[in-house]
Amino acid sequence: MKRVEERFLEYIKVDTKSDEETGVTPSTKGQLVLGDILVKELKEIGLVDVEKDENGYIYGTLKGNTTEEVPTIGFISHMDTAPDMSGECTNPQIVKNYDGGVIEINKELGIYLDPKQSPEMKKYVGKTLITTDGTTLLGADDKAGISEIMTAMEYLVNHPEIKHGDIKVGFTPDEEIGQGADHFNVERFNADFAYTVDGGGLGELEYENFNAAGAKVTIKGKNVHPGYAKDKMLNSQMVAYEFLSMLPLEEVPEKTENYEGFSHLISINGTVEQTNMVFIIRDFFDESYEKRKEDFRKAEKALNEKYGEGTVIAEITDQYRNMKEKVEPVFHIIETAKKAMEMADITPDVRPIRGGTDGARLSFMGLPCPNLFTGGENFHGRYEYVAIESMEKAVETVVNIVKLYGNN
Repeated sequence: MKRVEERFLEYIKVDTKSDEETGVTPSTKGQLVLGDILVKELKEIGLVDVEKDENGYIYGTLKGNTTEEVPTIGFISHMDTAPDMSGECTNPQIVKNYDGGVIEINKELGIYLDPKQSPEMKKYVGKTLITTDGTTLLGADDKAGISEIMTAMEYLVNHPEIKHGDIKVGFTPDEEIGQGADHFNVERFNADFAYTVDGGGLGELEYENFNAAGAKVTIKGKNVHPGYAKDKMLNSQMVAYEFLSMLPLEEVPEKTENYEGFSHLISINGTVEQTNMVFIIRDFFDESYEKRKEDFRKAEKALNEKYGEGTVIAEITDQYRNMKEKVEPVFHIIETAKKAMEMADITPDVRPIRGGTDGARLSFMGLPCPNLFTGGENFHGRYEYVAIESMEKAVETVVNIVKLYGNN
């Protein structure tokens, strides 16, 4: 199990943050660098058919060792880290035997991990935590997942008494910018079903995610000298304010949880002449998801009727859908994951994903793909951390899933 920690500390040194502005796949060269490391290691472990394709996707197979008819299982993680901060964590800090108090991450910058802001920290008393130094993110999303899959594969190779069918491994680029499944070759992967190892805290198991759309709203105004503007000026920024007031003001990320959806204003910039707004729209349920998109269209129509056609242009693009409908017909993959966790003395924490995952899109591409925990917390920022013991439990969960299907 020491290997999962060692791998993780090596992988996070490689800056793999993705960048949606480059227009290429993978979007950054660092992902290719990590991909080469993983290809070499997969081959050394003993996997076959190992390949890094032209888009930087990594595939490999651990050949089955039984003549029994058992399913082909896949395990998938992504190589990129969020573009918000540096993805090169060369100075992680290790906190042994965590005492439940405040952790000083960076005294000079005044950055502390505080259970008052992160109450889940109390679950990790006595554990060994890996944190950042406050200047980068950690990269547990999803280099913890990669480390866990690699370590589980090595364990299975070294324990041939564990009978299993073919096991497929896949590592994808650009998940953090919504492109992780764009070029994933499901036919090449050739698994009956798979698990993304891309979740959060210990025991998380997810097979429901948001339906998701993006919206770009462009508002055209008319500028004239403000001293002579009466009945002539149309300030696009004020029209933007009207547009926002037509959306459900309480249904935003900072006021919602669990199965509650939202519309989220990501960015706004403007002048009198033109204002541009970017939103994401999220909802678990088809009916209310469609209603949220209709709210945008109604606001667009009402303001165009008031100020003239073409004043407001709302462009809405569907991004991904709730994987639940694709997972439920093969619900044994959820029951097996729960049993695998219980075998590892973990209480399964089945919850909806308030976000997206490669597994959602892959499920609709013909590969049912729920999500397993990695053990990481506070993803995408300087307060990110992971418990080594949780990573070890994730390795054990993957191995137990393989055991259960091999025994069946």
